[in-house]
Amino acid sequence: MGAYILRRLLLIIPTLLGIMLVNFVLTQFVPGGPIEQYIAQYEGEGDVFSGFAGGNSPAPELDKADDSYAGSRGLPKAFLEKLEIEFGFARIVCDEGFTGTPDLKNEACRKEEIGIGERFLIMMGNYLRFDFGDSYFRSIGVFELVAEKLPVSVSLGLWSTLIAYMVSIPLGIRKAVRDGSRFDTWTSGVLVAAYAIPGFLFAILLLVLFAGGSFVQWFPLRGLTSENWDQLGPLAKVADYFWHLALPVTASLIGAFTFSTLLTKNSFLDEISKQYVITAKAKGLSDDRVLYGHVFRNAMLIVIAGLPGAFIGIFFGQSLIIETIFSLDGLGRLGFEAAVARDYPVIFGTLFVFGLMGLVVGIISDLIYVFVDPRIDFERREG
Repeated sequence: MGAYILRRLLLIIPTLLGIMLVNFVLTQFVPGGPIEQYIAQYEGEGDVFSGFAGGNSPAPELDKADDSYAGSRGLPKAFLEKLEIEFGFARIVCDEGFTGTPDLKNEACRKEEIGIGERFLIMMGNYLRFDFGDSYFRSIGVFELVAEKLPVSVSLGLWSTLIAYMVSIPLGIRKAVRDGSRFDTWTSGVLVAAYAIPGFLFAILLLVLFAGGSFVQWFPLRGLTSENWDQLGPLAKVADYFWHLALPVTASLIGAFTFSTLLTKNSFLDEISKQYVITAKAKGLSDDRVLYGHVFRNAMLIVIAGLPGAFIGIFFGQSLIIETIFSLDGLGRLGFEAAVARDYPVIFGTLFVFGLMGLVVGIISDLIYVFVDPRIDFERREG
C-alpha cells in the first residue's frame, strides 16, 4: 500500500501541471488583462478594486516628473511599461557590463517582453515551492491571502459533507430495509423536492426567516465569528463558531442529501439480493448481523467512492454563492473577484490550492476504501 500511495503522490505533480497549463492558456485568450483593468479603473470606466473586501491597496506610484497624463484619458508610456514589469509581463535588461541599478531611464537598459511559455515555467517553478507571489491589486502575498480565506471554505465544505453523510447513510439504509413502504415513499418525495430547490434561493429564505429579514433574528447575518471572538472563552468560541455556520451549512446541505441517500439505498438493495445474504440468513444469523456484519462493508464501497466528489462539489460548486449571500470571505468569493479583476496571481494561486486539495481528497478516499474492506489491494490490482 505504501508504494501505491507514493505513486499517487508523485502523480499529483503532473496532474497539477496539466490543470494549471490548460487554465493558463485559456486566460491568454480572455480579453481585458490586468493592465487593461487598471487603465479602465484609472480612467473611470470601471472599478477593479471595489469588489474586494478588506480594503484597496495603493496603486503603483506615477512618475511625478512626467505629468503629461494630467487631465487626459491616457497614461504615460513609461508608467505602462512599469506596470508590465511589476505584473511580470516584461523585465528590464541592460547592456553587458552595466553595473548600476537596472532602470528604464538609463539608456543602457530597456524593456524585454517575457513570452507566455517562459511566464508559465516561472510561475510553476514558484508554485512548486509554494511561492504564489503577490496580488496585483492588494498589498498582501497570495499565500497569506489564501491562508486567510481557506478556513471559511474548509468549514463550509467539511461540515456540510460530514453532516450530509451522517444523515444520508442511516437514512439510505433504512429506506433499503423498508423498500416500498410508506416511509420509503414519503422520504423519497421530500428528498426530490429538496434537490429541486436552488441552493441560493434556500439561502435567501433562511436569511429572511431566521436572520432578521422579516421574521426573527436567531442567527447572525454575516461573518464566521462575532466581533468579540477574542474575548470569549473556549466553549463560547465553539458555540459562536457553529452559531455562525448554522445557516450557511444548512443552505449548502439542501440538495446534498438526495444523491448520497439514494446511492446508499440502491447499493444496499443490490447487496441484499445477493446469494451470500440468503446463505447467511439460512444459517440463522439475525437481520442486523447480516446487514451490518456482511452487507455494510460491501455496500459502502460505492458510497465512499462518491465522498471526494461530494466534498469537492460542496467546497467548490456552492462556495461562491453561499459565501456571497452570507457575507463570508472565503476562497470561492476570492477566486471570483480575482477573475473579474484579472488578478492572475490570485486566480492561479486559488486554482492551485483547489486542485491540490481535490487530488489529496482522492487519495484519502482510496485509504478509506482499504479501511472499510481490507480485501482491496490497489498494488496487486495495478500489477
